[in-house]
Amino acid sequence: MKFAVIGGTGLIGSQVVRNLNAAGHEAVPHSQSTGVDVISGRGLDEALAGADVVVNLTNSPTFDEASLAFFQTSMDNLLAAARRSGVGHFVILSIVGADQVPELDYYRAKVLQEDILAAGPIPYSIVRATQFMDFIDAVLSWTADSETVRLPATPIQPIASKDVADAVAQVAAGAPLGGTRNIAGPEIFPLDELGRITLSRKGDSRTVVTDPTAGMFAVVKGDVLTDTDAHLAPTRYADWLS
Repeated sequence: MKFAVIGGTGLIGSQVVRNLNAAGHEAVPHSQSTGVDVISGRGLDEALAGADVVVNLTNSPTFDEASLAFFQTSMDNLLAAARRSGVGHFVILSIVGADQVPELDYYRAKVLQEDILAAGPIPYSIVRATQFMDFIDAVLSWTADSETVRLPATPIQPIASKDVADAVAQVAAGAPLGGTRNIAGPEIFPLDELGRITLSRKGDSRTVVTDPTAGMFAVVKGDVLTDTDAHLAPTRYADWLS
């Protein structure tokens, strides 16, 4: 099959392209660097021409309220181009529990993206993943100073980007789900504990202070960002760190 991977040069997209091509498909990466702009629509018809499947892995440049407009416009443009090109399957990547955290603009924007796809004219699949192991350092940096890192005890089920890409490629190569598949890492940690593990393994002497008001994940209630019934990926956090 031929796949148009929009956002195909990023962390997940580049691995999805590699996986699909290794499986004998033709997967072509598209992004702003290849002349495709999902907001203006420039290059979309050319990118989707002849594609059996579109995998949309583009992301908003901001995580604030502007992300809602990004996903509205990009999905409208992509769905219109997909319809014109006769695409038979449209895949996106979203977040486990996104619909349970309306306090976060970005999570509301991802739910909007899901809703637009589900209401659209193309058979579809949504892959929802838990938090990426690759982004834990960034999460720690949001509430860090020279001596401490302040983190809430929010339960997190981290997943390696490689495992996310494997799952997205597998779903994209299959029949449309007409719904959602949740994927997650094999272990659940309180975020503050995950911070301590990360700093210790990196030889970082800063202290993690448990602070229920610190950072973006402070607004998350309960364990909604985890899913023990999800398809569990194989990579454990300690192995990923090593």
